[in-house]
Amino acid sequence: MKRNLVLSAVSVLLLGATTLSASTYQYPSFLPPNGMRIPVGSPQSRGMNEAEYNKVLDAIQRVYAPIVAKHGGVLQINRLWTDDTVNASAQQSGNKFILNMYGGLARHADITMDGLSLVACHELGHHLGGAPKSSGWSNGWASIEGEADYYATLKCLRFIFADPGARSFTQPRDDDQVAIKDCDAAFSSPDDRGICIRGAKAGKSVTALFMDLHHEATEPHFDTPDTDVVAQMYEDHPATQCRLDTYLQGALCAQPASAPLSDTDPTAGACTRGGGFTTGLRPLCWYKPAGSNEFSAHGNAAGTPTAGPAFSALRGPAW
Repeated sequence: MKRNLVLSAVSVLLLGATTLSASTYQYPSFLPPNGMRIPVGSPQSRGMNEAEYNKVLDAIQRVYAPIVAKHGGVLQINRLWTDDTVNASAQQSGNKFILNMYGGLARHADITMDGLSLVACHELGHHLGGAPKSSGWSNGWASIEGEADYYATLKCLRFIFADPGARSFTQPRDDDQVAIKDCDAAFSSPDDRGICIRGAKAGKSVTALFMDLHHEATEPHFDTPDTDVVAQMYEDHPATQCRLDTYLQGALCAQPASAPLSDTDPTAGACTRGGGFTTGLRPLCWYKPAGSNEFSAHGNAAGTPTAGPAFSALRGPAW
């Protein structure tokens, strides 16, 4: 598969005093720049309503404002409900960690409240996902697209789904038996399994949006992983199947949600074979391991995770 190693972005018009020129400003985004538009009240507006949209973003703000503060930042969520853009993006300005959440994406028929949570978590992943970082962004602040996807289910959704406000979020209706089986095998406690399955299902729901955007006929599945192996780190948006694989692996990783990530060491806080993990690994369809230690299992002989249950760590201090 031909890979373009330039990180794509979306230009945005912020509501308020600051107007951003498309020719000057570019930001990492959930989707590649696209012409899909879903205005308020259009026939294509079959996703969530404004109250549901705000409820999701209320939870993101409530849970992540203190986490961002521990990183020396201030979380700013631009609630662009009337904007018909089908996308979301992230940017940094001074100490502000900014999420631009467009109403057009929330109104897409395939986006549930859990799906929008994943989108917001992806954008938070650009800010907080750690290494690997983009080689093309100012000061190298942004984690690359695949890492932002991995962060969404590895860390962020575990905190969001543990918040009482997320209990009533709308979820995809389909129960994927492959995800259920994999999550049951990865975790022993019902809480762990539930969060794993819910994160995987949220990933499955947004892949329907990817298919719509790219006019794809072949539906991705959890049991048909992308077999591409990149020769170097792929920084752009991965293919649809590859992104679905990433969401599942992030959900399956048994590293504690509170285990800190690193801006320089991609093995910290993540699942690697060198750390004794056999599931939850970043897919090789976008990720190029940094060294041989990521391949060699030097944990226990069975190769089972050495970290504790993911859910129990949610009760500890946020990293």
